Amino acid sequence: MRLAFLGTPEAAVPSLEALVHEGHDVELVITRPDRRRGRGAALTPSPVKAAALTLGLRVSHRLADLEELDVERGVVVAYGAIIPAALLQRVPMLNVHFSLLPHWRGAAPVQRAILAGDEETGVAIISLEPTLDTGPVHLERRVRVDEKTADELTAELAVVGAAALTEVLGSSQLLEHATVQVGEVTYAEKLSKETFHMTPEMTTALALRIVRLGGAYLFVAGKRLGVVMAQAIGDDVPRGMIARREGNVLIGLNDGAIALKDVRPEGSKTMAATAWWAGRRFDDGSLEWS
Repeated sequence: MRLAFLGTPEAAVPSLEALVHEGHDVELVITRPDRRRGRGAALTPSPVKAAALTLGLRVSHRLADLEELDVERGVVVAYGAIIPAALLQRVPMLNVHFSLLPHWRGAAPVQRAILAGDEETGVAIISLEPTLDTGPVHLERRVRVDEKTADELTAELAVVGAAALTEVLGSSQLLEHATVQVGEVTYAEKLSKETFHMTPEMTTALALRIVRLGGAYLFVAGKRLGVVMAQAIGDDVPRGMIARREGNVLIGLNDGAIALKDVRPEGSKTMAATAWWAGRRFDDGSLEWS
């Protein structure tokens, strides 16, 4: 099938590679422009652009280039921008969405599933519509959330989604007979900086889910402390206090304590929480955190 592919992050790469592997003619790959990914760094291509160039595919940063192309369908995987309704009228598009629609429509479905404590999520292959993630479903696949981090869950969904996408494109039955979404509609709002801020009023379960998102942080003695890894522990520390006990650095929350395992101090690299504690020369008592 003659296709255009629209995608940007690493999670879109398995779908692009699967389309090429299955013999589809990907005539154009459209991705977001190159960007700087560090202070003073040179411009870096998106993961999709890097993969497309390796595969020998034509790449563009302009949606307008699709207007000149004779393709049967477009495939959209985390492209990162709205597709104009006029373009959808000319080029029908499939979207690989990382949730079980209509649950978690929107920008951050994987992270919102983790934050909500969902037991399962999945991938929906839908026909793209101008409205947000409302299109009929051609195929869905379910995945257990378990204790996976957002990166781990996204990587799994990317592979599952790639397989589901090629299954739909290889079946006229699936391609031509999508079903209307049924169920409760929830929205996966974009995450803000404050989403990752752990506070003493939280439950231990919520705090651990925030850590699994990546980028969790709290404040100790006025300094920001990134929390890279933490685990549940059968101990108790007063809410809002941080202490070292029996080789663990513990923080007290609303219903108990969790152990910080790996942390990233402000302006420093990731290290064991016990090394951070020793380096700050805290005694083995306790102090406040927020």
